[in-house]
Amino acid sequence: MKTQSKRRRQPLSPDSSPNPFDILTEEIVCKILDHLHNDPFATKAFSLTCKAFYFIESRHRRILKPLRPELLPRIFRRYPFVSHLDLSMCPRVDDTTLNVISSTWKATLQSINLSRSRFFTNAGLSSLFVNCSGLVEVDLCNAMQLTDLAASAIAEAKNLERLSLARCKSITDMGIGCIAVGCRKLRSLCLKWCLRVGDLGVELIALKCKQIRSLDLSYLPITEKSLNSVLQLQHLEDLVLEGCHGIDDDGLSTLDQSCKSLKMLNLSNCQNVTHTGLSSLINGTEQLQQIILAYGSSVSPKLPKVTSDLVKCLNAYSKLQSIKLDGCTVTWSGIKAMASLHSPVKELSLSKCLGLTDDGLSFLVQSHKDLRKLDITCCRKITYTSIDIITNSCTSLTSLRMESCSLVPKEAFVLIGARCSFLEELDATDNEIDDEGLKSISRCSKLSILKLGICSNISDEGLAKVGSSCSMLKEVDLYRSVAISDAGIAAIGDGCPALEMINIAYNDKITDNSLVSLSKCRMLKALEIRGCLGVSSIGLLAIAVGCKQLTVLDIKKCFNINDNGMLPLAQFSQNLKQINLSYCSVTDVGLVALASISRLQNMTILHLAGLTPNGLAAALLACRALTKVKLHASFRPLLPQSILGYMEAHGCVFHWRDKAFQLPCMFWTNAKEEPSKVAP
Repeated sequence: MKTQSKRRRQPLSPDSSPNPFDILTEEIVCKILDHLHNDPFATKAFSLTCKAFYFIESRHRRILKPLRPELLPRIFRRYPFVSHLDLSMCPRVDDTTLNVISSTWKATLQSINLSRSRFFTNAGLSSLFVNCSGLVEVDLCNAMQLTDLAASAIAEAKNLERLSLARCKSITDMGIGCIAVGCRKLRSLCLKWCLRVGDLGVELIALKCKQIRSLDLSYLPITEKSLNSVLQLQHLEDLVLEGCHGIDDDGLSTLDQSCKSLKMLNLSNCQNVTHTGLSSLINGTEQLQQIILAYGSSVSPKLPKVTSDLVKCLNAYSKLQSIKLDGCTVTWSGIKAMASLHSPVKELSLSKCLGLTDDGLSFLVQSHKDLRKLDITCCRKITYTSIDIITNSCTSLTSLRMESCSLVPKEAFVLIGARCSFLEELDATDNEIDDEGLKSISRCSKLSILKLGICSNISDEGLAKVGSSCSMLKEVDLYRSVAISDAGIAAIGDGCPALEMINIAYNDKITDNSLVSLSKCRMLKALEIRGCLGVSSIGLLAIAVGCKQLTVLDIKKCFNINDNGMLPLAQFSQNLKQINLSYCSVTDVGLVALASISRLQNMTILHLAGLTPNGLAAALLACRALTKVKLHASFRPLLPQSILGYMEAHGCVFHWRDKAFQLPCMFWTNAKEEPSKVAP
C-alpha cells in the first residue's frame, strides 16, 4: 500500500507539468492497456491521450508486428521491453536489422517470426542468437536461402523450445545435427519440405532433443530407420509423417519401439503404408487421441479402401476422439468396424469419401452419438435418411460440413435446425436448402459460420430470419446465391454486429444499399463483392467510413467502382492489406491514392482501362509494404526495369498474367467459373 500511495503522488509523465491522470497508479494504467491489446486503434488513441500515457504504453508493449522495415528504427527507440517480435510483414530484413534487434532487446526478446522475410544470412542469425539468450521461439519458414551455416548459428540458441524450418530446402543433415547438439531444450520442431534432411538428421534430433513434444517430418525422404529413434522420445505427443513415401509396411514391421505418449498421428498421403504398417507404428501407444489418414487411399495402390482391418488397428485406443479419413474409399466392413470402436469419438471427417452411403453413415453415427464435428463434404450418395439419423442421434453437434451433398433434399435442413441447437458452424454450399430450412437453422443461436454459396433456393425471407436470430455470426458466404438482394443483406447488417467476413460475389440484385447496411458491422475484416454489377463507389464509401477494421477487399468486375471509391479507402481503410481491383473503372489517380495505405501488401490489378505505365510505376513506388502484385503481362516491357528491380529487392514478388479481357455479359453465363477466394 505504501508503494502504491507513493506512485500516486509522483507524476507518471516524464515532465513536471500538471496532469489530471497522475492520480492513477501505473498498475491501473497497465491494466487498462491489457484490455486494449486486440484493438490497435484503441491502443494508439490511448497513447496519444497525454505524455504520461504515451510514456507508459511504450514501456508496457511486449508484442510488436511492424508493417514496414523502415519503421524499425523508430520502434527500436520507443519500445524497450519487446518480448515477441513478428516480422512476417517485413519481406526485407537484412543482417544489419537483426544486429540492431539483438542489441536493443537482448534482455527481453523471447520469440521472433521471420517466416516471410529474406535477405538475412547466417551472420545476422548468429548475432541474434548469441545476444538474445532468452529466445524460446523462432519461425524461419520459407527461408530457402539458408544453408547449414545458418543452422549452425541457430544452434547458439541454447534455450530454444519451438523452431519452424518449413521449406528451408537448403539445410541438410549436417545443419540439423548442429541444431540437435546445440538446442537440447527443443519441444516443437517443424521440418516440413526440408527435402535434404534424411534419416541421419532426424535420428540426431531424436537422440539429442529428449524434450520434443511435437515433430513435423512431412515430405522428408526418411525411412523406418529414423522412426525407431523418434518413437523413443518419451514426451512426444504430435507426430506428422504426411507424404513420407520412404516409409512402408516392410520397414514399419521392423520397429521395435513404441511411443506411449503419442496423442496425434498424421499419415496422410503415405502411399506405401497400409493397416499392417499403421498397426506396427502405433503399437503400444496408450494416449492416442487423433488419427489423420486423409487422401491416403486416393493415391495409394496398397490402401484402396478403409476396411475393417484398418479400423481394427484403432480398437485398442480408448482415448481416441478424432478420426480423419478425407478422400478415402470406405467399405461396409470398415463402417462396421468404426461403429464398434469403444472410444468417445467427437470428430469424424469423411470428406470426399467414395462409397459412403445412407446405410453406412446412419449405422456409424448411431454408434457415436457424442459427435461434435462431422464433415461429409462431397459425399454425393447420402440423402434425407442420413440427415434424419444424424440430427436425431448427434444432437450435440457444433460443426456440420456438407458442401455439395446433392441428393439431400430441402426438407432435411429443417431437421438440422430443429434438432441441433448447439450448432456453431454449418457449410451447406451447393445444396437444396430453402427459406424454410434457413428459418429452422436460425434456431441455432450460437451459429458463427454459415456458408450458403450457390444455394439458389434461398431468398431474403430466410436470410432475414437468420439475421434477426443469429447475432453471433462472424462469417457468411452467399457466393452466387442469386435470389439474395439488399433486404436480406440489410437483415445481416442489422442483426450481426460481430460479422467479420461476408462473400456476396456474383449476386446481381446487390446494390449500394447492401454495402450501406454492412457498414454497420464495425468488426468486418473481409468483404467480397466480386461481380456485383449494382454496386458503385457510393457503397464503397460507406464501407470505408464504417468498417475501419477491413483488411481484405475483392471488388473485381465491379465496373461502377472508380476513383471516387479509392479516395475514401485511402483515407479511412488504413488496415487494408489485400485488394483485387481487376476490371474496375479505376485510373492512375485512384491507384496512387490507394498506394498511401501503409499496410497494403497484396494487389491484383488486371484490365484497368484507365491505368497507364506511369501511373502504375508511381503507385508501386508509393506502396512501401507490397509483397505481392498481380499484373497483366502487357505492362512488363512498359515499366522501367529499375523500378521492378527496386521492388523485388525490397521483397515484392510480381505475378504476370496474360488473361484476355472478359466482357460483362460473360460473367453470368459462365457457370463453371472458379469461385473467387478471399485468401491470396
